[in-house]
Amino acid sequence: MSRIDENKEFIPVRIAVLTVSDTRSSADDKSGDTLVERLTAAGHLLAARGIVQDDRAEIAARLRAWIADPGVDVILTTGGTGLTGRDVTVEAHRDVYEKEIEAFGTVFTIVSMQKIGTSAVQSRACGGVAGGTYLFALPGSPGGCRDAWDEILKWQLDYRHRPCNFVEIFPRLEEHRRRK
Repeated sequence: MSRIDENKEFIPVRIAVLTVSDTRSSADDKSGDTLVERLTAAGHLLAARGIVQDDRAEIAARLRAWIADPGVDVILTTGGTGLTGRDVTVEAHRDVYEKEIEAFGTVFTIVSMQKIGTSAVQSRACGGVAGGTYLFALPGSPGGCRDAWDEILKWQLDYRHRPCNFVEIFPRLEEHRRRK
């Protein structure tokens, strides 16, 4: 069972939050606010924040810019994970992933099933890695963001979490790029 090892020191992670929406502004970005509140309350650092339109190329460009920024360890996007014609966040994420974290979507679905039942099938939340940066595409609802953070990311982004976590393997994410 998972637990926090109090003998280890907490390591803050630098997290960027990107809201994908044709209608949201910084004044009414409740999902982005939810993520920022939770990540800072957990002791992490807000590295950047932005809002982009539901445009695959624009989303991918912002993801690539933040991946290239050494001040960003993790990117959380909110919005555009559904099934409508404008929902292209998942495709933009997959355009930049080097590796997909397939179990993230599965675990998110399990968590969502406990909260919203079979409606969970309408989310395409996903996660991956690119350029040594973790990326997670979350639903555009504050509830979906809360569920993803509280039930998965809060734990996996805590270095003290056992038996394992994302933070402890940061140094190894780009080992394939090292010369032999």
